[in-house]
Formats: sequence, structure tokens, C-alpha cells
Amino acid sequence: MSISESLSCSVSFQSAIPVEQIRYNEQGLVPAIVQDYLDGTVLMMAWMNRESLQKTLETGQTWFWSRSRSELWHKGATSGHVQQVQSIRYDCDSDALLVTVKQIGDIACHTGERSCFHQVEGTIQAPPADTLSQVYTVICDRRDHPNLESYTCKLLAGGDNKILKKIGEESAEVVMAFKDDDKEAIANEVADLLYHTLVALAAHQVDIKAVYRRLQDRRR
Repeated sequence: MSISESLSCSVSFQSAIPVEQIRYNEQGLVPAIVQDYLDGTVLMMAWMNRESLQKTLETGQTWFWSRSRSELWHKGATSGHVQQVQSIRYDCDSDALLVTVKQIGDIACHTGERSCFHQVEGTIQAPPADTLSQVYTVICDRRDHPNLESYTCKLLAGGDNKILKKIGEESAEVVMAFKDDDKEAIANEVADLLYHTLVALAAHQVDIKAVYRRLQDRRR
């Protein structure tokens, strides 16, 4: 299967709009938002023209149009931080693109940050991702910067005995919530189970994205 065919398959539930039918602006460009395919982090925004979009489809890696240099730009060709395209979507007006990618090196910004959207009120902060990833980041911060008042820190200090005991308790409560068909309780208990599982992942230095990759592999 060719790259363009695989991308068409990834967006088969939408209108597979031909390159020629994208609504480019008066400069012949269309904005492309690039997003991490695992945790949804917005990595960058750049411009594509018809040629760069076609090369992206043909190669499976992102190509953009540099307005400052007036030339095609293969993302990561110099740094090695290329972006392997997972899917391309078009908005309802066909005048903007959403490109999900596997970011090699986990660095998309020329500053060395993961995302170009890392500035908040003059400070550098990690960009938002999905809720589980955000909670996992907080847990890792608690692990690396202990706070005696933190429940998470107390769990981590207790090691496997304390963490795994809580996972067992929460698992039983999840089962009972489902058995009672109590939707509010189900949501609460599953949230508790996920949280304690994330604590165990952090304690064992297992990145949440490793779990996402396994799920993506099974999805395929």
C-alpha cells in the first residue's frame, strides 16, 4: 500500500478531498496544524502549498512551504526530528489541515522544546495534552519533587506494597460499581483506578506514551 493510499484509509470516514480541491489562500497556501498522534499535543503550525502537501502524501513525512525562504521545507531534514504522518484531516471549509504525526526525537520546535506552543506569560511550560498525560506529568513531578503533604507522594513513598494494594482495592470497587450499574460510581471508581495505575507507572519509570503505543498497535 502506498503512503497516499494509507493516508486515505486513515481518513476514509471523512471526505477524501483531492489536493486540487483544498481551498488555498491568495498566496496559494493553507495552514497546517501538526498534532502528536498519541496524546494530542499540538506541536506546531506551518504552511503548506499544493506541492508540499503532495510531497507529504507521497513520502509520509511532513513538508511545508517556508514563506521567509520561499522554498519547500522538509521538517527535520537537518535536525533529524522528522515527523512521520499518521493521518491528515481537512476542516469543513477545506481551508485548513490537521496533521497527526509521530514526532521523532519528541522535539518539534527549533528551540529544542517539544512544542512550538510552550510559552505562557513569558515562561516555558509543557503544552497541554490529553487528561491522562497531564495527570501523569503531575504525578512524575510529585515523584521528582516530593511534597510531604501530597497524597501522591505518600503513595510513592510507600512503594509497591502501598501502591499495588490501592490498585487491588480500586479494581474491586470498579467491579462493584459496574455490578450495581451506577453510572456516577462507575466514572468515579474508574477514575480512581486510572489514577493509581498512573502512580504505579511513574514509580516504575514507565512512560504513559509507551502504553498509548501498545494500544495503537492493537487498534491497527
